[in-house]
Amino acid sequence: MTVMEPFGARLRRAMDERGPLCVGIDPHASLLAEWGLNDDVAGLERFSRTVVEAVADRVAVLKPQSAFFERFGSRGIAVLEKAVEEARAAGALVVMDAKRGDIGSTMAAYAESFLHKDAPLFSDALTVSPYLGYGSLKPAVDLARESGAGLFVLALTSNPEGGEVQHAVRHDGRNVGATMLAHLAAENAGEEPLGSFGAVVGATLGDLASYDLGINGPLLAPGIGAQGATPADLPRVFGAAVRNVVPNVSRGVLRHGPETAALRSATDRFAAEIRTALSAP
Repeated sequence: MTVMEPFGARLRRAMDERGPLCVGIDPHASLLAEWGLNDDVAGLERFSRTVVEAVADRVAVLKPQSAFFERFGSRGIAVLEKAVEEARAAGALVVMDAKRGDIGSTMAAYAESFLHKDAPLFSDALTVSPYLGYGSLKPAVDLARESGAGLFVLALTSNPEGGEVQHAVRHDGRNVGATMLAHLAAENAGEEPLGSFGAVVGATLGDLASYDLGINGPLLAPGIGAQGATPADLPRVFGAAVRNVVPNVSRGVLRHGPETAALRSATDRFAAEIRTALSAP
């Protein structure tokens, strides 16, 4: 298997060249309806292709939400495969938002599905859930290293329910979310210019000064736009780690479809607001 340049290095370059914005591809039924599309495979294909054509040449990252394709069965997965292929061909890195998490051979099979270079759904990175224990992710960590891909591990998520697990305090006095960040810092130790193992940390969480976000890896930050966070919040939330933040916007861009020009305009507007926020003294 040909090994690519590590994901962290490719992501750092893409963020420096295109800005850090990540746009989600979330073709849920209500958005299809807003676009005047049917909630079927044809509507799914039109939606995803339009988003890719509109923004894949101008953002660092596209993040398809696998569930919205899986619900259409094998034909939906075929649409997802094409979206991944076309997005990467246009120069965007693809983070597959599948939040996989299991143990042993099952985790290995999930990893093969998204992180093996020859897999039809090969993506530059995959979101994973560590809540069967961080060690359960080892097959995905190992294959990501082998293939030059990356992972984004759920650490401090933007949904309010997440706190009952992520804020639970361990026997050593450290909570679970902080433990996940520590594991990722260990994975990324010594990597330059950026490690390939990132964390999902919600932009809606407010002051995170009590957490060590300096994991030498990327921080995927959902919550901007429809969930209430703004680009201006990023320096306050992420502090010294803000340069490694990959802010995710989904509905804030997607609701402007189906016109390509409107999607591009919304993308460029968010990108400019993020650039301004990150350059503020």
